[in-house]
Amino acid sequence: MPTYRHLVPRALGDRTLPWTRDDALVAVGAAAVDLLGYLVGSQTDGITVTVPGVALVVGTAMPLLFRRRDPLLAFAAVLVLSGTLNLTVQTPQNFGGAVVVGLYSVARARGLLVTVPAAVAAAGVPLLGHAAGPYPLRWNIVGNVAAAALVVGAAVVINRWQQDVEAKRRLLAERAVAEERRRIARELHDIVSHHITTMQLMAGGARANLAHDTDVVRDALVTLENSGRMALREMRQLLDVLRADDEPDEAPPAPQPGAADLDRIVAESCRAGLPTEFTVHGRERPLPPTIGLTVFRIVQEALTNARKHAGQARAQVHLTYGPDRLVVAVRDDGSGSSAGAGGGGPNRSGRSGYGLIGMHERVTLHGGSLSTGPLDGGGFEVRAGLPLAPYEQSPQAEEGAAEGEDLPR
Repeated sequence: MPTYRHLVPRALGDRTLPWTRDDALVAVGAAAVDLLGYLVGSQTDGITVTVPGVALVVGTAMPLLFRRRDPLLAFAAVLVLSGTLNLTVQTPQNFGGAVVVGLYSVARARGLLVTVPAAVAAAGVPLLGHAAGPYPLRWNIVGNVAAAALVVGAAVVINRWQQDVEAKRRLLAERAVAEERRRIARELHDIVSHHITTMQLMAGGARANLAHDTDVVRDALVTLENSGRMALREMRQLLDVLRADDEPDEAPPAPQPGAADLDRIVAESCRAGLPTEFTVHGRERPLPPTIGLTVFRIVQEALTNARKHAGQARAQVHLTYGPDRLVVAVRDDGSGSSAGAGGGGPNRSGRSGYGLIGMHERVTLHGGSLSTGPLDGGGFEVRAGLPLAPYEQSPQAEEGAAEGEDLPR
């Protein structure tokens, strides 16, 4: 029976705003642009500026606060408010800033099947109530269609550029890892092939002359000792280079973290602003140190990525103990897209090149599997499966576990 550990602070669970500071700045900027256009256009066209008109112009941009969480719904709200403004208040015809930002967000986050109807709606709604305006209707239609096409084109170009940048970043990360592997392999090959071969030859010579010439045996053993000492020294130097950013050797080494430390990393995630829930399924049991360290690093990296890229979201960490397999899954309910100027963008499958590569290397080392990618309902998931040795419990352990099942954890 699964047990649950709810580590979501009340202050974070209920009082956080559903938008970021950047969302607020974009909404305020769009409202300011539209208000300026309303005031200047009204003076040019001889239209009286009214308080309801000012309120509706400013209110039309407010749904942009939610454009990262649900860009399509925010855009629909902008269109409804814009249509209400055009039908109830006399305003100059214009393709407003709120409509531009809303359409751009949809084009960044959605495909063409959604973007094309959104662009048609964005071009048509500003025409409501302006059929008898000072300019021919056909010119207004042409202008709005051109503006919508320009916004969608800009979003498509930015999306492709961002995809290219992410692809190049992943390629550079993979090349860097491969080059580092080759360098370490060359260093180890030089150390091992030379010194171990020498030690093997000297040991063979000492054995062959053990009963004949003690001086030859002594010289061979001295050479073997010196070669082993030099091999250890060179390998230590290589490890010191790899551990250049670690603590100095004088400090006592801290124990490696494992699955038992997930409570701590989840609590740190909550304190950092990402409400996180930790769930354990199955019967917990001791893990090999390397498996425990791999689980800890996967959860740590996944929660770090969620804090960087998911925006205002919640996260869940699931740890499932099976008979011969351990599954760790970290998911968030964020927008599923990288934070960009328009709030949309390609999926976050490549959001942390070195981090994902490091996770994949750790899981592959143990013969496991790793999958990462956006979820259908929104959000992002990192899931790793690690093989375990079959677990057998004694009857006494089963009874003790059964008695402790109902205890709080």
